[in-house]
Amino acid sequence: MTDSELMQLSEQVGQALKARGATVTTAESCTGGWVAKVITDIAGSSAWFERGFVTYSNEAKAQMIGVREETLAQHGAVSEPVVVEMVIGALKAARADYAVSISGIAGPDGGSEEKPVGTVWFAFATARGEG
Repeated sequence: MTDSELMQLSEQVGQALKARGATVTTAESCTGGWVAKVITDIAGSSAWFERGFVTYSNEAKAQMIGVREETLAQHGAVSEPVVVEMVIGALKAARADYAVSISGIAGPDGGSEEKPVGTVWFAFATARGEG
């Protein structure tokens, strides 16, 4: 996805959130705050963007948004269980209505046979328990 595509998508999401009087938060790892940056480039995003968590390290994931060390040790940072804990933790910490989390292996190194470069996990959740 390009900056332009992400900006267009973020604007559409922002319009929907603003219409609902709702907010969103992000928990990012491999994207390093890129999603939050694109969102905050949108005029008026402060009405619907609560905050972003850049949790690049495992320690940051645990300290900032409560990802359990056991989950990280058992599944690794790039896994479905971790992004689920990331999205729930971000949602609770930010007290937002919606949350998205992202973790992946951007490369060019760091991949494995089980988790090759380019592997990315996303999670979405709502404060109403949907996601």
